[in-house]
Amino acid sequence: MFVDEAKIWVKAGDGGKGCVSFHRTKVNKVGIPDGGKGGKGGDVILKASRDKSSLLDFQNRIHFRADNGQAGQTQEKQGKDGQDVMVYLPRGTVVRTEEGEQVLVHLCQNGAEYVVARGGRGGRGNASFVSQRRRRPRFAEKGEKGEETWINLELRLMADVGIVGFPNVGKSTLLSRISAARPKIAEYPFTTLNPVLGVVRVADDRNFVVADIPGLIEGAHLGHGLGLKFLKHIERTKVILHLLDVSGTTGRDPLSDFDAIRKELSQFDPALNSKPLLVAANKIDWDEGGHNFRQVQRFFRERYEHSVLPVSALTGEGLERLVEALADLLNTVEREHVSLPEGPPQPIELKEKVKVYTAASEEDFFKVEKRNDKFVIEGKKVERLAAMTDLDNEEAVQYMNEQFDHLGVNEELKKLGIKEGDTVAIGEVEFEFVE
Repeated sequence: MFVDEAKIWVKAGDGGKGCVSFHRTKVNKVGIPDGGKGGKGGDVILKASRDKSSLLDFQNRIHFRADNGQAGQTQEKQGKDGQDVMVYLPRGTVVRTEEGEQVLVHLCQNGAEYVVARGGRGGRGNASFVSQRRRRPRFAEKGEKGEETWINLELRLMADVGIVGFPNVGKSTLLSRISAARPKIAEYPFTTLNPVLGVVRVADDRNFVVADIPGLIEGAHLGHGLGLKFLKHIERTKVILHLLDVSGTTGRDPLSDFDAIRKELSQFDPALNSKPLLVAANKIDWDEGGHNFRQVQRFFRERYEHSVLPVSALTGEGLERLVEALADLLNTVEREHVSLPEGPPQPIELKEKVKVYTAASEEDFFKVEKRNDKFVIEGKKVERLAAMTDLDNEEAVQYMNEQFDHLGVNEELKKLGIKEGDTVAIGEVEFEFVE
């Protein structure tokens, strides 16, 4: 079964909590803080694999959770990091946000990886908070929560050649004759309900992959027939093989069919009609096939300056020449694709002065707003600080308040008129403001 769309939930591991511990000796019975840091939560990693050809695996399993980091230990020992989870996807998978508006990554190359959910940081143990003013801290941080989200997966086939044409022009029969693929073949429309891949082997090892795209009809770009679902697969092909039926048995005009399919491709994505194209006239073994082919050939030479190859997928006539033509066209395309300028990349000269934000300044950035009866603080660092603070520990709250003073958070709150007892919200954390 071929499945090219799926939706999965990923959850990275939470960071382990820091340890509160004191190393006591006969000489020092009070003890020296030696609580270690918690381990980092495991990541959820997407990885492209040539061993996967469909998203079928995600029909039964849609939740993927990495391990949490372990808690810190005494003697300043760090807790064990959580184990990552690897999610294997077929090459050509497009990963989008839950809403589907933003593309996160295209996984095209075998082995390509993308961290889709990052594990939380481990909380620092009390040994990390020792200072001149704080000799024996009795608090540690909680582990940071790991990222979690729903993502949409969309598979776009990685084929060299995509065969397009109206239903029943012989695409499946052609694929079965030039490769080892065995698609379903019958004399009724939409026999092929899913794209089928076949490897074509050429004598001089110029092997390539061909995809039989289910038959397109007029209005395919609007979702008519099966077209909209499969037009996207043509985007990844290097070459388009347009197959026409010249048998004259269906009552259809191959020239009108050609124009209709080209129009559908253009309306789905104008770039598709810029792809290298090879046209083949199928079913020349029929009584009217030869005559109709000559008309089609004359038309293409006059209108497009493009030749058409005569073939019969049923008898095998012309197939060897067709395969050679496809291999030659692919070689030309690949040579043009790799003809990049030589030498190192040139530096870009900025014409205007721009303010460059360092990682530190971006991390420290925050904003404070009063929303109804709450003072809402937003910012990466302040949100992480609040989330990892043990609000039941007075020393930990005091440390967080000192950090807010250092960052200027408390100053901004006072500018907005905050009073003791007012509610402060930072991420998922809420507490009362205390002078």
